[in-house]
Amino acid sequence: MSDLNHYSKIATELGVREKQVISTVNLLDEGGTVPFISRYRKEVTGSLDEVQVAAVRDRLQQLRDLDKRKEAIIKSIDEQGKLTDALADKINAAETMSILEDIYLPYKPKRRTKGTIAKEKGLEPLAQLIFEQNSIDLNKSAEEYLSEEKGVASIDEALNGARDIIAEWINEDAEIRKKLRQLFIEEGEFVSKVIPGKEEEAIKYKDYFDWREPVKTAPSHRVLAMRRGEKELFLMLDTGPDDLTATKIIEKAVVKENNTCADQVRLAVKDGYKRLLKPSMETEVRLYAKKKADEDAIKVFTENLRQLLLSSPLGEKSVLAIDPGFRTGCKVVCLGPQGQFLQNETIFPNEPQKKTMESGALIKHMVATHKIEAIAIGNGTASRETENFVKNIGLPKDVLVVMVNESGASIYSASDVAREEFPDFDLTVRGAISIGRRLMDPLAELVKIDAKSIGVGQYQHDVDQTALKNSLDDTVMSCVNGVGVEVNTASKQLLTYVSGLGPSLAQNIVAYRNENGPFKSRADIKKVPRLGEKAFEQAAGFLRIRNGKNPLDSSAVHPERYALINKMAKDMGVSVEELLKKEELLQKIPLKDYVNEQVGLPTLKDILEELGKPGRDPREKFEVFQFEDGINEMKDLKVGMKLPGIVTNITQFGAFVDIGVHQDGLVHLSQMADRFIKDPKEVVAVNQKVMATVMEVDLPRKRIGLSLKSDPFASNTSSGGRRERPRKNQQGNQKVAQESMEDKLALLKKKFGK
Repeated sequence: MSDLNHYSKIATELGVREKQVISTVNLLDEGGTVPFISRYRKEVTGSLDEVQVAAVRDRLQQLRDLDKRKEAIIKSIDEQGKLTDALADKINAAETMSILEDIYLPYKPKRRTKGTIAKEKGLEPLAQLIFEQNSIDLNKSAEEYLSEEKGVASIDEALNGARDIIAEWINEDAEIRKKLRQLFIEEGEFVSKVIPGKEEEAIKYKDYFDWREPVKTAPSHRVLAMRRGEKELFLMLDTGPDDLTATKIIEKAVVKENNTCADQVRLAVKDGYKRLLKPSMETEVRLYAKKKADEDAIKVFTENLRQLLLSSPLGEKSVLAIDPGFRTGCKVVCLGPQGQFLQNETIFPNEPQKKTMESGALIKHMVATHKIEAIAIGNGTASRETENFVKNIGLPKDVLVVMVNESGASIYSASDVAREEFPDFDLTVRGAISIGRRLMDPLAELVKIDAKSIGVGQYQHDVDQTALKNSLDDTVMSCVNGVGVEVNTASKQLLTYVSGLGPSLAQNIVAYRNENGPFKSRADIKKVPRLGEKAFEQAAGFLRIRNGKNPLDSSAVHPERYALINKMAKDMGVSVEELLKKEELLQKIPLKDYVNEQVGLPTLKDILEELGKPGRDPREKFEVFQFEDGINEMKDLKVGMKLPGIVTNITQFGAFVDIGVHQDGLVHLSQMADRFIKDPKEVVAVNQKVMATVMEVDLPRKRIGLSLKSDPFASNTSSGGRRERPRKNQQGNQKVAQESMEDKLALLKKKFGK
């Protein structure tokens, strides 16, 4: 099926013109990346941004997958000799995969079922007779189908077989399935119960021991939590509406009379619903809820990741980095302004050795020797003690001391990437290097770590891993290309995410650089083996060459527009260098004079903006953050304290804040602002500095409740800082489902292989 059928649909859904969709799809099919298309092809797409271009790409892929499935189904039905023009039209008109599968269900090759066995016994004509619901002598009609040879020994057996056939007809009715699917979504409930005897083992799922909630409104974190509890065999989870409501919908569709045949149809309805439709709908709704929960969780995760990746960099400064510890000491490394390794040592300033004099002397010596401008201290074990030690050894006042979030540093230190970079060092030294580099350039360092290990997000191991990876890759690529990459210093991992490159070309760039020295111009990048014109087109604008032959090589201006800028400079009677230095000249450029078939005002405005700040880092300026002195552990906390903190993670129900005690506190949604908010992102971002009030300290469970309200104790303190708790199931004594406890446990064990 042609994509032409999809363009208007996508345009309507996204609220853009069909022409924009067609142009974007053409660019994507030609190998264009999302960052390149949104940044350098605005005239072609009508200035669609990254989000819109990605949405066109993803929606078109969904529709193409739907088309492929339609083709496969039509082929299958045709091979059965059952395809009609009307059926083919119906299949081609299906707008979702679930509707499509409903249409296909009666024709889908089946294993032997109760219905197929009954058909083998010759009972289909009896089923048809009953389903017509005419007033007949039912027993007399059923007698005609008794057969020792076919295994139909009694009237009851004949009627049972006929009902099995009718039950399958009902199950395969697309309209009925559509109505029930809507009912399960609109009125279905998650009902969660703890498995008896697992109460202590399952204590982390205590909130869900007796809990019910509508499917439609259940937030993603609770859906994923309940599913995980079920998978770990701590919870029993049911999903569905009231059985009576569901069977009434079916009866309304198929029961036409009030006679003995209609009574048989009613029995078939009850059996078909319980045995076929209900399990099928439950599976579908679970998948629906899971998909929705995944999408929400992935959205939160990617936004957190974006904010973290775009954290303020310290920049090119000499850094001393410390991976703190007690018994094994603190690993110390010195790094040059480009992150190059200079020296490593181990000091023991903390308990039990407490060699503060020797440790202090060594740190001061390293600071002086390597002209250290900042000290990065990992925020893990012994971090506050090490910070206190460093601040009290008499370092020059202009040396910054910064606490660095070290989430994922241990993952990096044990990775192939770290071993390749530093084969001669152990894990601890590599971890310290990662901490130091993370301060200098968070983006460049964090791309080396699996995004799932960075410490943002929630239930990331429970969501669809393919969807998660695709979304995270998109986010990393967006951030990397948005900032730009210095091609002469970038790691292979960072270059991998540059538009048009990937792992192989990134490796080739590094190898060429190592062999031939730094690139002098963007044009030199074309000399890299297997880096063709298309890859260069996609990548060049995002690669930077500082102090190169052409001053434009350090900017985001694409080489394809260099000639245009040369003309602008010539028309102004100045050199390109002068044009870049004098903003007043830029303001005088008559942009409309340079509009042509390839270049319109959107691109010209981008060029002008870039010329005004060539190569400037779009990330915010670095600011030093300090935790409260003397507050190092949870036991130091008192309710009512106001403490500086830094946001480490954002969820749908609140935000986690590091206040320097090795345990993040939770700011619940209700405590995030003096006004009502629906989404934490309305008021906070990852790495944002905040002032938080301590509302609750639970030492045994290691929980801290915080508030960002100006006066959190003024009113409604009962909810202050406490973790979100589901409402108790008011119908806890009711049976969750008709099956016995043993049946449920057996199903769970079968489902999860335990």
